[in-house]
Amino acid sequence: MTDQLKSEVLHLTDLLQIQAGAVVSRTLVNQNTGTVTLFAFDQNEGLSEHTAPYDASVHLLEGELNVIIAGQPYLLNAGDLIIMPANQPHELQAISPVKMLLVMIRS
Repeated sequence: MTDQLKSEVLHLTDLLQIQAGAVVSRTLVNQNTGTVTLFAFDQNEGLSEHTAPYDASVHLLEGELNVIIAGQPYLLNAGDLIIMPANQPHELQAISPVKMLLVMIRS
């Protein structure tokens, strides 16, 4: 997939569809230095609290998303971006069906 992305323009929200009661993901770039992953969450779906050893950013493409980082809630709307610092517990909960891009930098 990575080679394909280098040579064509793609509309992110068309690459993944929201599925009822599910979290769906598609990895666009997977390198030793980081990943770029597209996610679609149905309403009330998300990722439970966890930590990651690297900084990551969430760019919300569609919908409304609650992001909790180290106990602090943040409400994101389409177009918003938030940085989740390394080693900080975080969780994501879709308030409405959402599509988001997660970028994690490993170096």
